Amino acid sequence: MFNFNDITFANPELLWLLLIIPLLTAWYIWKNKSTKAELMVSTLQGFADLRAPLKIYFRHILFVLRSIVIAALIIAIARPQARSSWKDFFSEGIDIVIAMDISASMLAQDFKPNRLEASKQVAMEFIDNRPNDRIGLVIFSGESFTQCPLTSDHAVIKILFAGIKTGIINDGTAIGMGLANAVSRIKDSKAKSKVVILLTDGINNQGSIAPVTASEIAKTFGVRVYTIGVGTEGKALSPVARYPDGSYEYDYLDVQIDEKMLTEIANTTGGKYFRATDNKKLKQVYAEIDRLEKTKFEEKSFSNKEERFLPFALLAGLAFVAELFFRYTVYRSIT
Repeated sequence: MFNFNDITFANPELLWLLLIIPLLTAWYIWKNKSTKAELMVSTLQGFADLRAPLKIYFRHILFVLRSIVIAALIIAIARPQARSSWKDFFSEGIDIVIAMDISASMLAQDFKPNRLEASKQVAMEFIDNRPNDRIGLVIFSGESFTQCPLTSDHAVIKILFAGIKTGIINDGTAIGMGLANAVSRIKDSKAKSKVVILLTDGINNQGSIAPVTASEIAKTFGVRVYTIGVGTEGKALSPVARYPDGSYEYDYLDVQIDEKMLTEIANTTGGKYFRATDNKKLKQVYAEIDRLEKTKFEEKSFSNKEERFLPFALLAGLAFVAELFFRYTVYRSIT
């Protein structure tokens, strides 16, 4: 079975010889129209009920067969070849743990609908763009725990992302604990590149591990940390009290992010600090991290050419034998 999309010719210039076929066809038509046979008889009355023999209707078969012989031979000497190719891919994935602040201040509405929901949405889009990487999720506020260990099942981690909300652990901002937990989840990874993305909107005020200490631990295990400070410049409409029914009272508060500390964490580990002041800027931050931490690919290409002239040569031979058979048997008297 031929797949003509994969067929190439070693001598494609010879295919121009196929123009002989329409020229021969034109000559054959002209010859048949200009050649007339005459026979004088006294009357046609005795031939009125005679039917023309079947071979008269197929009298052009000799020319058709000869045209097939010529066309098949031209294609055969042009040497059709089938190109088969395949590629081997080797991908070197990256292990990434996202450490996300879920303290009450993440409900501030300087992002739409708020900092937490915007951060979750952009993080899930980031995960969609990393199909070859294992990704884990750590959440923290006044304490920290692992929401999802490193996994290549991105559907699962996105479901767990969607379920994150404030209030599921004690409130506060334990940045050092969040980073230390993330490092513990990735430190034994065999991946060539180990990354933590730490996102917070505040200042470390809880936890038994200082953020700088956690960054030194990350450096020891070869973990690169990208830090993201989330919050507008100036004031933001933020929760100031929680009612018994779980709703919050809001007021405008100064946005306070320890950018010096977050920059130090990033610099210590070979990462980078980013400030996101709105939804658009947050997407740009994740896009920049995506660009910086590209999965490595190694590609090997192979190709092979297989001669495919034989079917055309066989077709030419069969058509030639058929022409000889009809010429010297069925049509021997009218050629």
